[in-house]
Amino acid sequence: SVPCSAILSSYLLGERLNLLGKLGCLLSLVGSTVMVIHAPEDEEVTTLEEMTSKLKEPGFLAYAAILLALCFLLIFYLAPRYGQSNILVYLTICSVIGAFSVSSVKGLGIAIKGFFAGQPVLQHPLTWILVITLVASITTQINYLNKSLDIFNTSLVFPIYYVLFTTIVITTSIILFKEWVTMTVVDIIGTVCGFLTIILGVFLLHAFKDMDVSLGNLPQVFQNEQPAPVTRDDKNILIEVDNSSVAPEDKPKVFMLYT
Repeated sequence: SVPCSAILSSYLLGERLNLLGKLGCLLSLVGSTVMVIHAPEDEEVTTLEEMTSKLKEPGFLAYAAILLALCFLLIFYLAPRYGQSNILVYLTICSVIGAFSVSSVKGLGIAIKGFFAGQPVLQHPLTWILVITLVASITTQINYLNKSLDIFNTSLVFPIYYVLFTTIVITTSIILFKEWVTMTVVDIIGTVCGFLTIILGVFLLHAFKDMDVSLGNLPQVFQNEQPAPVTRDDKNILIEVDNSSVAPEDKPKVFMLYT
């Protein structure tokens, strides 16, 4: 999503993408690949009863309550005041709501499998709770994502949204499904390094977006400016003769004028 949105917005919408932005896209792609290689496997949850028991755990309930409180704070207080000027406000709303949409999709996937297996999933209340949650969360995400795209640069919106959304999803996965419990140290380090690589790529894409850096003008960008030579008169040269043995505040200054 990061490279595609940045490159397509550059060609289709006329938005600027310099050399550092392209490097940031490449780093985001590399970091995503590393994360996928070392990511934990999904915990096997096959029935709606198992999904219900996980959703009722105190840790996830507290986590969901914090996300809802943060979401309400962003929507009703921060968004009307700072949403037009700060790109993080709308995108944080989309990312926080994304935690509920991902959980709902996971549960509905289990419900669909159970439906084709002949289980009475339509009579289970969790199915309809997940449908309502998914519709509400996706509608909210689309609304605020479109607001961000209307105000801010597309090549910046999607990378920042990607980082925030991925952070929330990883945290939700840790708390709800406990997928990281069986991970090895190598996989944990690889996942963290991949995510940090993505953040570095997004930083390059965002921080230097206004710089005119390309392969053509790269030598001129890093070339040091040479000081202009001082033109001196050959006929009248003023030479200061300095006596280093005398203290700076007491030493006399002798000037000789040659003509």
